[in-house]
Amino acid sequence: MAVSNNNGYPPQNMTASTSPCWRKSPEPIRAIWHSLLAILVLSATLMLASRPAQANDTRFRSHELVQVDDSVVLNAAVTMTPGARLQELVDSGLSVPFRLEFVLTRPRWYWLDETVISRNLDLRLSYHALTRQYRLAVGSIHRSFAEFDDALRAMLTVRNWEVADGRNLRERRDYKASLRFRLDITQLPKPFQVAAFGDSELDLSTGWVSWQVRIDDTGHE
Repeated sequence: MAVSNNNGYPPQNMTASTSPCWRKSPEPIRAIWHSLLAILVLSATLMLASRPAQANDTRFRSHELVQVDDSVVLNAAVTMTPGARLQELVDSGLSVPFRLEFVLTRPRWYWLDETVISRNLDLRLSYHALTRQYRLAVGSIHRSFAEFDDALRAMLTVRNWEVADGRNLRERRDYKASLRFRLDITQLPKPFQVAAFGDSELDLSTGWVSWQVRIDDTGHE
């Protein structure tokens, strides 16, 4: 819009000045979230560090593959001395994950061994405060126990876990079976993963154990 004046200068254009309207910054929300996460990590760390670490002994007491009709099943028993921290995690309300891993390979002289079978069995220990019962989940099967030691003992004994169809193994004779049982820290909530990393009392793993398996033409070991 041109505005006239009587001072001898040419008219000047007048333009409206506007200021951008900023939305509320999300930074305070991020700061609150980061603070809460830090508190959770610190709480988990303090809980896991409340007792001195104890050496644990986790190993297989026995393991075997058995032919049952057309199936190959695994029986295994684990010895574990976890100390107090494992029960503290369970009693706090966490569902603590374990995993049993089985691999069957066929040796090849000209290349890397061939993986014939790879199977995992997921197990979880938890505590239900309302019923005051410890719960063991093995796959889709659930069992309840009055005492933590009973639930732990049941978890460490695996019977008749089907790992292979024996009919698919009849053409091959020599195999290497490998087995491992461990606390699966990667499935814990993030704050507890950070706190448990490097904690010797929660380093509950047998490591890999291997043995030779020979199956005859009828599919039996």
